[in-house]
Amino acid sequence: MPRERAPILASRAGRYTEALPIARLLPHFQCVWMSSVSPDHSGPAAVVPDGCVDLLWRDDRFTVVGPDITAASPELGAGSNVLGIRFAPGAAARWLGRPLTEIVGQEVPMAEFWGSTADFIADRIAAASSARDKACVLQELLAAEAPKVEPTRQEAAMIFGFLGADGSAEGRKIMALRECLGGSERTLRRQCDELFGYGPKTLDRILRLQRFQALAQIEADEGLALLALRAGYADQAHLTREVQSLCGMTAGEFVHQLAA
Repeated sequence: MPRERAPILASRAGRYTEALPIARLLPHFQCVWMSSVSPDHSGPAAVVPDGCVDLLWRDDRFTVVGPDITAASPELGAGSNVLGIRFAPGAAARWLGRPLTEIVGQEVPMAEFWGSTADFIADRIAAASSARDKACVLQELLAAEAPKVEPTRQEAAMIFGFLGADGSAEGRKIMALRECLGGSERTLRRQCDELFGYGPKTLDRILRLQRFQALAQIEADEGLALLALRAGYADQAHLTREVQSLCGMTAGEFVHQLAA
């Protein structure tokens, strides 16, 4: 049988750019981004999980993409454009008004959360003439809503930053995180479910993959074994299993696509 073709990373399907949001949105969002799909690409693309939640304008639809556990595979039309704005870690739950556990791995119309407000935002974005104008409209309308939203809980940035930066073994890391927060294992699990949509072990797996991706993009020549150890994996075999499980491809193919 012919070998199954590896999925194409979204970063290979077109041009991606991101920037800081306007100042009034900085407490709530970490970046606004645009993706222009190549004219010669059509079909699904693999979006690597990152522990985050994004609002999207795609195919004339205003949606929210919940936190993923494995790579999402949205259908991207040739030459299409996607506008997104990424929530700061832990901020999405306050804006959506529902537990993130309800939207893990899903893309949901924003009208299900905001009703007529979402329809108004969608109509205003649709009326904007250019991609830059659409991004400006989205940010200005979100900024008008921002005063109504409670600030993100302080422990959100601490949990996300701690797990994202620390490459030590999972058990020691999560124990150290519990000590920093001063709570029980059950409390930490509840906090992570509320803020990120899943527990600390799952979030740790995803952020370790993100560390590996960041290293591989700039130091691919170092080899998988060394990259695995630097990212926090036990060994290369551990890395291989995790990349296959989370992204649906081999670690070698993952690195190859990042470098291409």
